Amino acid sequence: MGRGSQQTDPASGGAGQGAGVFTWEEVQKHSHKGDQWLVIDRKVYNISQWVKRHPGGLRVISHYAGEDATDAFRAFHPQPAYVRKFLKPLLIGELAASEPCQDHQKSTVIQDFRALHDQALALLLLWNFGAGWVTFFACSVLLATSQAQAGWLQHDFGHLSVFRNSFWDHLVHQFVIGHLKGASANWWNHRHFQHHAKPNVFQKDPDVNMINAFVVGEVQPVEYGIKKLKYLPYNHQHKYFFLIGPPLLIPVYFQLQIMHTMISRRLWQDFAWSMSYYLRYCICFIPAFGFVNAFVLFFLSHWFVWVTQMSHIPMNIDYEKHDDWLTMQLKATCNIEASAFNDWFSGHLNFQIEHHLFPMMPRHNYRHAAPLVEALCKKHGLPYTVKPLWTAFSDIVSSLQKSGEMWLDAYLHK
Repeated sequence: MGRGSQQTDPASGGAGQGAGVFTWEEVQKHSHKGDQWLVIDRKVYNISQWVKRHPGGLRVISHYAGEDATDAFRAFHPQPAYVRKFLKPLLIGELAASEPCQDHQKSTVIQDFRALHDQALALLLLWNFGAGWVTFFACSVLLATSQAQAGWLQHDFGHLSVFRNSFWDHLVHQFVIGHLKGASANWWNHRHFQHHAKPNVFQKDPDVNMINAFVVGEVQPVEYGIKKLKYLPYNHQHKYFFLIGPPLLIPVYFQLQIMHTMISRRLWQDFAWSMSYYLRYCICFIPAFGFVNAFVLFFLSHWFVWVTQMSHIPMNIDYEKHDDWLTMQLKATCNIEASAFNDWFSGHLNFQIEHHLFPMMPRHNYRHAAPLVEALCKKHGLPYTVKPLWTAFSDIVSSLQKSGEMWLDAYLHK
């Protein structure tokens, strides 16, 4: 065991010979910048140099350095056979036969989930319900007339869940997120895929980077309190959330971040699409509603923040625990009860658990996958959290209040 590490230089980027046999202890040593290995289907790959060329961005693949990335690989790549062509030169060996795929205690649930993954993709995407892109486009024309619903539309293309060929998803995504939402496809991809890869994990999920405006979860508030960090009065964060949370996150902070990203990275195609949105918005809405009303409409149309935060902020938020894919997603996400209104309001992302487990699944199929996932969780005694809509909304506020109280207690007494 371990003889492969003697045959392949870790810094070489992988010889592609696949001659090595490794233990998990050896693989886990290569989890640092410039020296990164990962495992997919028991094959060990040296991605040290290739991470810079990863189409999904350097960070999202680096988050799995030293780990089993099998389920993440399956979740993010609609054409795995094509992608494996790029992996082949990076192959340096495989796990020793005596080594488990991941955790010995979780091997059964992992196997069951991977069987469910294959069943869901085959049953739900193709045979039972079809790819459905013709129907999808017919509905999307109506939905895209609403600024809020256009957010769900771009989300579909960004997750490569419409076309069989991901090239067309990427192409249309640029148009929809740029011209209909004023954002950048490149910025969204690199940010959002990190969120899916490591949801609610500090330093890896950008969605829990609160830029010191909030403290979330149960770990961060105590850390800030002990260190006597007080950028804002966090014990009142559940109140000022209504002032600087949904009203400012997307219309102000994200927009400034997007502009900075497009200009600093010279994403001129994204920039052109974004400018076309603002031009169209001004031409269409200011003459009809006036400048002030059009400005207010721009802010009110961003209810996306409520939909995303209600499934994540009240859930477990912590540092990296190296959980398997299924456990990690279940700890960080929850569902909102299905109904005609909830499905429409959230763009079917009220099935957040299914969306995180199968991010490329067309969203109209989540309700069909939900009973399968719930049954799997029940079989293995895993949490499967479902809430009413208004409970989910109130939980955002109550979780912020709880975190703020934990911060204050640590700030005053520790």
